[in-house]
Amino acid sequence: MEQTVVKAISARELGSANSRRLRGEGNLPGVLYGLGKDPITVQVAYNDLRDALKTEAGLNTVFHLDVDGNDDLVMVKEIQRHPIQRHPIHVDFLRIDAKQTISVDVPINLVGEAEEALATGLLVEQILFALTVECAPTAIPDSLEADISGLTGDRNVIVSDIALPAGVETSVDGDDPVVSTVVPRAAVEDEAEAAEGEELEEDAEGEAGEAAAAESSDDDEEEKE
Repeated sequence: MEQTVVKAISARELGSANSRRLRGEGNLPGVLYGLGKDPITVQVAYNDLRDALKTEAGLNTVFHLDVDGNDDLVMVKEIQRHPIQRHPIHVDFLRIDAKQTISVDVPINLVGEAEEALATGLLVEQILFALTVECAPTAIPDSLEADISGLTGDRNVIVSDIALPAGVETSVDGDDPVVSTVVPRAAVEDEAEAAEGEELEEDAEGEAGEAAAAESSDDDEEEKE
C-alpha cells in the first residue's frame, strides 16, 4: 500500500514569537526524533499534516516525512494544543523502523448489546478506552472491539476478552476491566433513603417501647405506695 508523504523544512527559527508567526502562516512547528538519531526542529504545513492523518488509524497513521529531501518513516507521537483555544501549537514526529516492533495505543470500540445488564436496570460503563499493544508498524489495527453482549452485574468485560489480530500483542494485565456495570445514582439514592426510613422507624419503635416501659414502671411504683 502506498503511504502518504508529508514535506517538512528543517532549521526553523526557535522562540515563541517565531512559532506564532509560523502558525499564522499556516505552518506547524515540530521536532523529529527517534532511532538513535539526533532530533531536528522542523515545520510542516498544517493542512498537509491534517490530511495525512485523515485515516481510520488517526494518530497511529504511518507515513513518510520528507525533510529537505531526506525521507523518514514516522508516526505522530504527540500533538500539543493551546490550553484554552485547543488549536495545535506543536507536533512531535517519531522515526520508526518498519521491521521493528513499536508500542501504540489503539482505541477500543464497544460492539453488541448488554441486554441482560440493561434489563436489570444497570448502566454500562466503559473504563478502558484504548489498549496499549506491541506490533510492527504495518500491523497496527485501526481499532479493537470489546463485545458487551455477555455483560452482567457479576461479569465484566476484561482485556483478555478482546481478540487481537495476528502479530499484535499486549502486555496489559488480561484481568484489567474494560467495561463494567454500575447501579444508577437514582437507584442508589432511593435505596439509601429507604434504609434511612427503616432506621427512623426502628428508632421510633424503640423510643415508643422505652416510653411504655417507663410508664409501666411508674404505675407499679404508684401501686406500691
